[in-house]
Amino acid sequence: MMSNESVELIIDDTEERMGKSFRELKNAYSQIRSGRATPGVVEDIRVEAYGELLPLNQVASINIPEARLITIDVWDKSIVQAVEKSILKSGRNLNPQNDGGLLRIALPDLNEERRKELVKLSKQKAEDSKIAIRNIRRDGNDAIKKLKDEGLSDDEIHAFQADIQKITDKNIGLIDELFHAKEKEIMTV
Repeated sequence: MMSNESVELIIDDTEERMGKSFRELKNAYSQIRSGRATPGVVEDIRVEAYGELLPLNQVASINIPEARLITIDVWDKSIVQAVEKSILKSGRNLNPQNDGGLLRIALPDLNEERRKELVKLSKQKAEDSKIAIRNIRRDGNDAIKKLKDEGLSDDEIHAFQADIQKITDKNIGLIDELFHAKEKEIMTV
């Protein structure tokens, strides 16, 4: 008879990969603009500074002094122009105002059509994440089936696959909760 160590490793790996997929969705949602300003809207924008591309949050402080205002305090004033240029080129429809080292980005109100587009984008990201979770489930189930050659009975295989299904259901539930929260955030005027 084989040890359950292999099965535990498979289940732990499956759970870790699903958790990573959920965290990636959470990060993607932080970058989707809702009615309020958040640092996630700009912090990952890459800035060419010191001969390399750095995330904005590594060259400046990002603050939210008001619900629809982002301020970016660039630490090294010699790269303010590079930061401003990176924000303009980011494709996020942001227009920074340069106050000599402090960049201000006023976020306009979202119209109904744009809100619906953002909800649609959020839903697509949630669906992509669910597909990733289901693929991870399939990989875990396949790995457990391969252990039949090492002496795992059919009943044990079904029991372990049921454990993987519980983890899958939990993560899909978390994705649904996150999507509904993001949808409410976007649609709140």
